[in-house]
Amino acid sequence: MPMEIVKTVRMGLLNDFYGPLLTLKQKHCIQLYYEADLSLAETAEKFGSSRQAVYDLLKRTERLLEEYESKLGLLAKYQKRQTRYAALIELAKGLENEKEFRALVAELERIETSDI
Repeated sequence: MPMEIVKTVRMGLLNDFYGPLLTLKQKHCIQLYYEADLSLAETAEKFGSSRQAVYDLLKRTERLLEEYESKLGLLAKYQKRQTRYAALIELAKGLENEKEFRALVAELERIETSDI
């Protein structure tokens, strides 16, 4: 996957988790640039400011979102859960006997009590 797409997806996810912690202007900037896919110039026009001002705001907001993630780790925990859920779904699809059923139940219990 191209690096720009990876960053766009990551910023969208970080915004989903930490957007409520941003100012309205920061949140609006991230939404316009990453979610509405506007250019810096188009975003600047919406804000009535310069392209450089929007660029600076965007970079500060990106750093802030990454800082929240490094301290709280909500996105990483979410991604780990999603990976484990996908594995459980695959396991459940192939259940053929009671031993496999018990293995699935044990894994579900581990998820329930784990920190992820």
